[in-house]
Amino acid sequence: MSETRPSTEPPRSPESRPAPRPRADFRAWRSISTRWMDNDVYGHVNNVVYYSWFDTAVNATLIERGVLDIEHGGVIGLVVQTQCHYFGPLAFPQTVEAGIRVARLGGSSVRYEIGLFAQGEALSAAHGHFVHVYVDRQSRRPVPLPPALRGVLETLQ
Repeated sequence: MSETRPSTEPPRSPESRPAPRPRADFRAWRSISTRWMDNDVYGHVNNVVYYSWFDTAVNATLIERGVLDIEHGGVIGLVVQTQCHYFGPLAFPQTVEAGIRVARLGGSSVRYEIGLFAQGEALSAAHGHFVHVYVDRQSRRPVPLPPALRGVLETLQ
C-alpha cells in the first residue's frame, strides 16, 4: 500500500480557483501568429509555447518603447518565477492576442501578468505571470530599475 503525503499547498475554495481574465485587465497588446509546429499531438498548442509567448509579449513591448536593448544594454531582466493557468485550447492557425500589465513594481524586480486570448475573444484562454529581476549585464547582480524603464512600467500598471 502506498503512503499518502499531505499536500504542501493550502486547500482552495471554489472562489479562489483561477478563472479566465477579461481584456480590461491588461494595458498593452501584441498579436502573435501561431505556427504549425506550435501544435502538439493532441491538436492544440503545447504548454511550453505559452511561456515563449509571455517572453515575446513583454520583451517586444519594452524594445518598442525604447527601454530594452537586448544587444548592448547594461541592464537585463532575468526570469526568476513563472506560472500559467490554462482555460481553453489555442491551436494553429489561430492568431493569439497577448495582453500584458505590470502587477507589482519593486526596486529591481517586476511582476508581469500576461493574458493569452484567441483573436476577438472576451476572456483569456490562459493567463499567467513571470517575475523579472533586473541585473547588471556583466556582474548579474540586481540593480535599481533605470528611470526610463520604470517610467514605461508605470504606464503598464
